[in-house]
Amino acid sequence: MFNQSMSFLDQIYDPSAGYLWYFYFPLAPGKHETRSSVWYAAGLLRRNEGDDVEQANKIITSVITGQQKNVSDQWYGDYTKYPEEPTVGTAWYPEDIYNSWDPNWRGFIGTALIVMYEEYGHLLPSSTLALILDSMRNNTIGDSYRVGGVDGDNLYPAYSNPSLMRAATTGWTGRKLNDSNLTAAGEAYAQEVIDLFDRNNTLSEFNSATYCGVSLFALTLWAKYLPSSAAAANSTSASVMGTNAPRMIADIWTTVGALYNANLRNIAGPWDRTYGFDQNLYVGIMNTYLWALLGADRAPGINNVSKGGRTPYWATAHADDFEIAPLLSAVLPYHVTLVPDSVKQSLAAFPGEHTYTTSAYAPPADLVPRNITTWLSDNITIGAQSFDQTAVGGFSLNPNQWNPAVAQWLRSDGSVGWLTLYGTEAALDVNVTAGRLSLQYPRGNESSIFTILVASNPFDGGRGKRDVRGWEDVDGLKAVRVSGSVDVAALEIGFCGLLGGTCDVINNWEFWNFTYVMPAGSGNVVPSLVLEIEV
Repeated sequence: MFNQSMSFLDQIYDPSAGYLWYFYFPLAPGKHETRSSVWYAAGLLRRNEGDDVEQANKIITSVITGQQKNVSDQWYGDYTKYPEEPTVGTAWYPEDIYNSWDPNWRGFIGTALIVMYEEYGHLLPSSTLALILDSMRNNTIGDSYRVGGVDGDNLYPAYSNPSLMRAATTGWTGRKLNDSNLTAAGEAYAQEVIDLFDRNNTLSEFNSATYCGVSLFALTLWAKYLPSSAAAANSTSASVMGTNAPRMIADIWTTVGALYNANLRNIAGPWDRTYGFDQNLYVGIMNTYLWALLGADRAPGINNVSKGGRTPYWATAHADDFEIAPLLSAVLPYHVTLVPDSVKQSLAAFPGEHTYTTSAYAPPADLVPRNITTWLSDNITIGAQSFDQTAVGGFSLNPNQWNPAVAQWLRSDGSVGWLTLYGTEAALDVNVTAGRLSLQYPRGNESSIFTILVASNPFDGGRGKRDVRGWEDVDGLKAVRVSGSVDVAALEIGFCGLLGGTCDVINNWEFWNFTYVMPAGSGNVVPSLVLEIEV
């Protein structure tokens, strides 16, 4: 994994600039990119061949030089998204959180600097080590400006991946600088995240192929670099992070292991946030963990092998996630020791039909905890979650990432078919049993709709159906029986294509749009849709 990721990144590195060329969605000709350059620097230090250390040092210095230094700005201590960008906050480049500047990049870049300091500090000059510590002071102080619900920021403890990174960077920096205020701040914030996790032993940001990977990375830093109660002895006070991280990692992997179907090479739904609908065709950061645990030929989305064919990672969607692989390579050997053996077994071979239930809670978006049920069998999985939230689109308020009900199945050519409910309501009740998905809108009315996104059919050597006029045309499904209070006969079907159609693609994925409406004059009837799926 390390060698393949570095081989690709070597090709897009610009040594004259000390940055990688921009390989990030959307592609930007002639521009460089900051975050991936730092990840690459970690890889250069690990490889340590030729002028690798010199180039890594150049990258680190360049990125830190570009750090935001105005203490009165909301983005103080953050880093440029690309070094050619104009000055944030000017009339020609207005501040726009998560666009012209991204507060989460303090966490992404800060955690990378920590790994390089800890793992490869002996290769770096003392001046660069001092520069890293100075940068981390600015980074963590700037991150303290973030308060959920203030100035357009959404950093609550329930926003799992940046919350875990915040605690890691702040607590680590406080200890390195002997700054009791930073140390205490990191510990206090970590405890808030731990308390929320301990409600259900799940991440609030539940089951994301990308962001679960980030959360596990941050927790690995908690476990590896912050003292546990066992390691603290008398000289160093224990950290709640070092003490709790190993069992949190084990709990997260227990959930992943229960939801993973090795026959489909996918973590079954529902997904709080996703950039794709089949892990064999897009790179999520969890794909790299699965590669580390299973090997390249059995991991989804990266060099996936199917019927003698091979899909290289750079030909899949969201391929820029693979740029983090050199950084993860530094800590994955340690991380995999924290994965329970029973989970490793269920990842390697599907253990057989089972149903998994759990719960997750992400305030303030969730008014009540979300209850999750997923049924898995050899060649199909169905998963969904009941919720009652303040707005449509999950915690991130993004219906394009929010997938509260999902089914996946094995198709005739060995590929994976899928369907997902597109969120249009702030509350949903679900019931999942073998082959059956029941959806109900408790706050719905006669204007409610159920929009089901369905994968387009595979090419399959030219044998796949190009047009879908109903469920009978969806590849891999023998039958879909539809019932509920919707008007079953009034099904509306549209195509959302890369080059046209009746609607837009989502994260570059094409699909068919199956929309069910309520009968006219249905009044106070609770909107419901039931799909009985046979493969």
